Amino acid sequence: MSPEPRPPLARYQDLAGPNDHALVKPELSSSQVLEGLKVAMRYGVACASVRPCDLDLAVRTLQGSSVKPGSTVGFPHGSQTTAAKLYELRDLLRRGARELDMVIALPNLISREFRHVQTELEQASEACHREGAILKVILETAYLSEDLKIIACGICERAEVDMVKTSTGFAPAGYTVEDVKLLRSHLPEEIGVKAAGGVKTVEQVVELYGLGCVRVGTGSTAEILDEWKKRLGAGESGVGG
Repeated sequence: MSPEPRPPLARYQDLAGPNDHALVKPELSSSQVLEGLKVAMRYGVACASVRPCDLDLAVRTLQGSSVKPGSTVGFPHGSQTTAAKLYELRDLLRRGARELDMVIALPNLISREFRHVQTELEQASEACHREGAILKVILETAYLSEDLKIIACGICERAEVDMVKTSTGFAPAGYTVEDVKLLRSHLPEEIGVKAAGGVKTVEQVVELYGLGCVRVGTGSTAEILDEWKKRLGAGESGVGG
Protein backbone atom coordinates (compact mmCIF):
# COMPACT_ATOMS: atom_id res chain seq x y z
CA MET A 1 0.00 0.00 0.00
CA SER A 2 1.16 3.56 -0.69
CA PRO A 3 1.59 5.67 2.44
CA GLU A 4 -1.22 8.02 3.36
CA PRO A 5 -0.25 11.70 3.71
CA ARG A 6 1.16 12.17 7.18
CA PRO A 7 0.89 15.14 9.55
CA PRO A 8 3.70 17.68 9.27
CA LEU A 9 6.71 17.15 11.52
CA ALA A 10 6.43 19.96 14.02
CA ARG A 11 7.66 18.70 17.42
CA TYR A 12 10.85 17.27 18.84
CA GLN A 13 9.24 13.91 19.51
CA ASP A 14 8.14 13.61 15.90
CA LEU A 15 11.74 12.68 15.05
CA ALA A 16 12.83 11.22 18.38
CA GLY A 17 9.85 8.85 18.62
CA PRO A 18 10.58 6.84 15.44
CA ASN A 19 14.29 6.52 16.30
CA ASP A 20 15.97 3.21 17.17
CA HIS A 21 19.42 3.98 18.55
CA ALA A 22 21.75 1.30 17.18
CA LEU A 23 24.55 -0.05 19.39
CA VAL A 24 25.49 -3.18 17.46
CA LYS A 25 28.94 -2.48 16.04
CA PRO A 26 31.35 -5.30 16.93
CA GLU A 27 34.08 -2.94 18.14
CA LEU A 28 32.03 -1.29 20.89
CA SER A 29 33.26 -1.76 24.47
CA SER A 30 30.86 -2.20 27.38
CA SER A 31 31.55 1.37 28.50
CA GLN A 32 30.71 2.65 25.03
CA VAL A 33 27.47 0.68 25.02
CA LEU A 34 26.59 2.14 28.43
CA GLU A 35 27.24 5.65 27.16
CA GLY A 36 25.10 4.90 24.11
CA LEU A 37 22.25 3.75 26.33
CA LYS A 38 22.50 7.02 28.24
CA VAL A 39 22.30 8.87 24.93
CA ALA A 40 19.13 6.94 24.05
CA MET A 41 17.55 7.95 27.36
CA ARG A 42 18.70 11.54 27.12
CA TYR A 43 17.17 11.95 23.69
CA GLY A 44 13.97 10.00 24.44
CA VAL A 45 14.08 7.61 21.48
CA ALA A 46 11.81 4.61 20.99
CA CYS A 47 14.33 1.80 21.41
CA ALA A 48 18.00 1.13 22.05
CA SER A 49 19.10 -1.91 20.08
CA VAL A 50 22.17 -3.67 21.48
CA ARG A 51 24.13 -6.84 20.76
CA PRO A 52 22.76 -9.92 22.56
CA CYS A 53 25.75 -9.93 24.92
CA ASP A 54 24.80 -6.41 26.08
CA LEU A 55 21.10 -6.98 26.68
CA ASP A 56 21.37 -7.49 30.44
CA LEU A 57 23.21 -4.15 30.68
CA ALA A 58 20.55 -2.49 28.53
CA VAL A 59 17.65 -3.84 30.57
CA ARG A 60 19.24 -2.64 33.83
CA THR A 61 20.19 0.76 32.45
CA LEU A 62 16.91 1.52 30.70
CA GLN A 63 14.71 0.39 33.58
CA GLY A 64 12.23 3.12 34.48
CA SER A 65 12.77 5.02 31.22
CA SER A 66 10.52 5.19 28.17
CA VAL A 67 13.23 3.64 25.96
CA LYS A 68 12.63 -0.01 25.18
CA PRO A 69 15.53 -2.47 25.34
CA GLY A 70 16.02 -4.23 22.03
CA SER A 71 18.45 -6.67 20.48
CA THR A 72 19.21 -8.70 17.38
CA VAL A 73 18.52 -12.28 16.32
CA GLY A 74 20.37 -14.19 13.61
CA PHE A 75 22.70 -11.26 13.09
CA PRO A 76 24.08 -10.29 10.66
CA HIS A 77 23.28 -12.73 7.83
CA GLY A 78 20.41 -14.94 9.05
CA SER A 79 22.41 -18.08 8.30
CA GLN A 80 22.02 -19.81 11.67
CA THR A 81 19.74 -22.81 12.00
CA THR A 82 16.14 -22.20 12.95
CA ALA A 83 16.66 -23.94 16.29
CA ALA A 84 19.61 -21.68 17.11
CA LYS A 85 17.71 -18.53 16.13
CA LEU A 86 14.62 -19.46 18.11
CA TYR A 87 16.71 -20.30 21.18
CA GLU A 88 18.46 -16.93 20.89
CA LEU A 89 15.14 -15.12 20.47
CA ARG A 90 13.49 -16.81 23.45
CA ASP A 91 16.55 -16.25 25.62
CA LEU A 92 16.54 -12.54 24.78
CA LEU A 93 12.84 -12.30 25.55
CA ARG A 94 13.43 -14.03 28.88
CA ARG A 95 16.16 -11.52 29.66
CA GLY A 96 13.83 -8.59 29.02
CA ALA A 97 14.07 -7.62 25.35
CA ARG A 98 10.95 -5.78 24.24
CA GLU A 99 11.90 -5.37 20.58
CA LEU A 100 13.85 -7.79 18.41
CA ASP A 101 15.39 -7.20 14.99
CA MET A 102 15.66 -10.62 13.34
CA VAL A 103 17.46 -11.25 10.06
CA ILE A 104 15.35 -13.25 7.64
CA ALA A 105 16.79 -16.63 6.62
CA LEU A 106 18.72 -15.11 3.72
CA PRO A 107 20.28 -18.30 2.32
CA ASN A 108 16.89 -19.99 2.25
CA LEU A 109 15.13 -16.97 0.78
CA ILE A 110 17.72 -16.65 -1.99
CA SER A 111 17.41 -20.42 -2.60
CA ARG A 112 13.64 -19.87 -2.90
CA GLU A 113 12.92 -22.19 0.03
CA PHE A 114 9.98 -20.03 0.99
CA ARG A 115 8.19 -22.51 3.25
CA HIS A 116 11.27 -22.74 5.46
CA VAL A 117 11.50 -18.95 5.68
CA GLN A 118 7.83 -18.53 6.55
CA THR A 119 7.74 -21.33 9.14
CA GLU A 120 10.75 -19.82 10.91
CA LEU A 121 9.19 -16.36 11.01
CA GLU A 122 5.83 -17.70 12.16
CA GLN A 123 7.51 -19.33 15.15
CA ALA A 124 9.48 -16.18 15.94
CA SER A 125 6.41 -13.96 15.62
CA GLU A 126 4.36 -16.20 17.88
CA ALA A 127 7.08 -16.25 20.54
CA CYS A 128 7.45 -12.46 20.50
CA HIS A 129 3.75 -11.72 20.60
CA ARG A 130 3.23 -14.18 23.44
CA GLU A 131 5.57 -11.98 25.50
CA GLY A 132 4.16 -8.69 24.24
CA ALA A 133 7.33 -7.93 22.29
CA ILE A 134 7.77 -6.43 18.82
CA LEU A 135 9.36 -8.41 15.97
CA LYS A 136 11.11 -6.50 13.18
CA VAL A 137 12.31 -8.67 10.30
CA ILE A 138 15.41 -7.53 8.42
CA LEU A 139 15.38 -8.40 4.72
CA GLU A 140 18.91 -7.14 3.92
CA THR A 141 17.66 -5.75 0.63
CA ALA A 142 21.16 -5.23 -0.82
CA TYR A 143 21.36 -8.97 -1.45
CA LEU A 144 17.86 -9.46 -2.90
CA SER A 145 16.31 -9.16 -6.34
CA GLU A 146 13.09 -7.17 -6.62
CA ASP A 147 10.96 -10.29 -6.87
CA LEU A 148 12.50 -11.74 -3.71
CA LYS A 149 11.85 -8.50 -1.84
CA ILE A 150 8.19 -8.67 -2.85
CA ILE A 151 7.94 -12.36 -1.95
CA ALA A 152 9.57 -11.62 1.41
CA CYS A 153 6.91 -8.97 2.10
CA GLY A 154 4.20 -11.56 1.52
CA ILE A 155 5.94 -14.02 3.84
CA CYS A 156 6.24 -11.36 6.55
CA GLU A 157 2.56 -10.49 6.17
CA ARG A 158 1.50 -14.12 6.57
CA ALA A 159 3.80 -14.51 9.58
CA GLU A 160 2.16 -11.41 11.15
CA VAL A 161 5.40 -9.66 12.01
CA ASP A 162 5.28 -6.11 13.32
CA MET A 163 7.79 -4.38 11.06
CA VAL A 164 9.94 -5.07 8.04
CA LYS A 165 13.40 -3.51 8.05
CA THR A 166 15.59 -2.85 5.04
CA SER A 167 19.10 -3.54 6.29
CA THR A 168 21.48 -4.50 9.07
CA GLY A 169 24.07 -1.88 8.18
CA PHE A 170 26.62 -4.64 7.57
CA ALA A 171 25.84 -5.39 3.90
CA PRO A 172 27.52 -3.64 0.93
CA ALA A 173 24.68 -1.08 0.96
CA GLY A 174 21.99 0.09 3.35
CA TYR A 175 18.50 1.36 2.69
CA THR A 176 17.49 3.01 -0.57
CA VAL A 177 14.49 5.21 -1.24
CA GLU A 178 13.40 2.75 -3.94
CA ASP A 179 13.46 -0.16 -1.49
CA VAL A 180 11.50 1.77 1.13
CA LYS A 181 8.84 2.61 -1.47
CA LEU A 182 8.72 -1.00 -2.63
CA LEU A 183 8.31 -2.39 0.89
CA ARG A 184 5.64 0.15 1.81
CA SER A 185 3.68 -0.62 -1.36
CA HIS A 186 3.75 -4.40 -0.79
CA LEU A 187 2.99 -4.53 2.93
CA PRO A 188 -0.37 -4.01 4.67
CA GLU A 189 -0.81 -0.85 6.68
CA GLU A 190 -0.53 -2.66 10.01
CA ILE A 191 3.05 -3.77 9.27
CA GLY A 192 5.50 -0.92 9.68
CA VAL A 193 8.57 -0.21 7.57
CA LYS A 194 11.92 0.54 9.18
CA ALA A 195 14.87 1.96 7.23
CA ALA A 196 18.44 1.41 8.38
CA GLY A 197 21.95 1.45 7.03
CA GLY A 198 23.25 4.93 6.27
CA VAL A 199 20.65 7.08 8.10
CA LYS A 200 22.75 10.01 9.31
CA THR A 201 20.92 13.31 8.71
CA VAL A 202 17.71 15.12 9.56
CA GLU A 203 16.93 15.38 5.85
CA GLN A 204 17.04 11.61 5.48
CA VAL A 205 14.76 11.03 8.45
CA VAL A 206 12.26 13.62 7.21
CA GLU A 207 12.27 12.00 3.76
CA LEU A 208 11.80 8.53 5.22
CA TYR A 209 8.91 9.77 7.36
CA GLY A 210 7.26 11.09 4.20
CA LEU A 211 7.75 7.72 2.52
CA GLY A 212 5.84 5.99 5.31
CA CYS A 213 8.58 4.70 7.61
CA VAL A 214 7.52 4.29 11.23
CA ARG A 215 11.09 3.69 12.47
CA VAL A 216 14.65 4.44 11.44
CA GLY A 217 17.73 2.72 12.78
CA THR A 218 20.79 4.90 13.27
CA GLY A 219 23.90 5.36 15.35
CA SER A 220 23.76 9.11 14.64
CA THR A 221 20.93 9.82 17.07
CA ALA A 222 22.59 12.71 18.90
CA GLU A 223 23.68 14.49 15.72
CA ILE A 224 20.26 14.13 14.08
CA LEU A 225 18.22 15.20 17.08
CA ASP A 226 20.53 18.07 18.06
CA GLU A 227 20.13 19.45 14.54
CA TRP A 228 16.36 18.89 14.72
CA LYS A 229 16.17 20.87 17.97
CA LYS A 230 18.09 23.73 16.34
CA ARG A 231 15.67 23.80 13.44
CA LEU A 232 12.66 23.78 15.71
CA GLY A 233 14.21 26.60 17.72
CA ALA A 234 14.67 28.58 14.53
CA GLY A 235 11.05 28.04 13.60
CA GLU A 236 11.67 25.48 10.84
CA SER A 237 8.67 23.31 11.75
CA GLY A 238 5.85 21.98 9.66
CA VAL A 239 8.00 19.84 7.38
CA GLY A 240 7.46 16.33 6.12
CA GLY A 241 3.75 16.47 5.36
